[in-house]
Amino acid sequence: MDKKLEQLKKEYKNIEIPDELDFMVEKALLKGKKEKKNGYKWIAGTAAAAVIFIGGLNISPAMASTLAEMPVVGSIVKVLTFTEYKVDKEKYQADIKVPAVSELENEDLAQSLNDKYLKEGKQLYDEFMADMKELENNGGGHLGVDSGYEVKTDNDQILSIGRYVVNTVGSSSTIMKYDTIDKKNQVLLSLPMLFKDDSYVNTVSENIKKQMREQMNADENNIYWVSNAGLEDEELTELFETISKEQNFYINNEGKLVISFDKYEVAPGYMGVVEFVIPTEVISDILVSDEYIH
Repeated sequence: MDKKLEQLKKEYKNIEIPDELDFMVEKALLKGKKEKKNGYKWIAGTAAAAVIFIGGLNISPAMASTLAEMPVVGSIVKVLTFTEYKVDKEKYQADIKVPAVSELENEDLAQSLNDKYLKEGKQLYDEFMADMKELENNGGGHLGVDSGYEVKTDNDQILSIGRYVVNTVGSSSTIMKYDTIDKKNQVLLSLPMLFKDDSYVNTVSENIKKQMREQMNADENNIYWVSNAGLEDEELTELFETISKEQNFYINNEGKLVISFDKYEVAPGYMGVVEFVIPTEVISDILVSDEYIH
């Protein structure tokens, strides 16, 4: 492994890479050396039919074309794939892309986010491998996980990153997580930070219920688990009441608050992940300021 790392480092030094990516590449190399000492292998295979790899940044001439497709502000790369875990077998597939944030002046915030993303990705991979082994030991089955990220918002003020996980075991489930960053003030925003007090929980929840009912009245294919919406089995369904104080959210490019629910959280599975844009006039009186939401 030491020889491989040294070769990667040599290749890296011979390739012209934007200055803002230097620290990420060096971190990948140093991480590899450290993990080797801890007995962790970057490349492994469970069977001849499996192709499993855990890679760092793509240190090759192809990097230029890859970077061209990444989200940018001016010439600055903001979010990129730092590590990828893949498994490809006949009945077991995993594709886990781990993002990294760069060029934040608040280095502690960037480090905290990137450490979180790496931990989440590694945990997801470990859980998949454990589940795959258990299935194989019990006669086999089908298992899949697809995880990645998308930049929901990237403007002068806000960077919102959505990370998704789609698990497939018979049927599929989808989980979304968001991080919304104030790029000017270099802080990670939470939902409570946006409001004067906890009254937003009820205000936002009531507006979402209204939107749910309106969507159901407009299209019979839209189904939400909400009261007073004409559901046949309303008494047997756990109806949506309120969002949590830390509900999944992001701020879109129009400066609107978007509340997100995972698949099955407030609606049948075929509805997938559902989002509700909250009209600013509904929450304007309880916002701390109009700096983010307007």
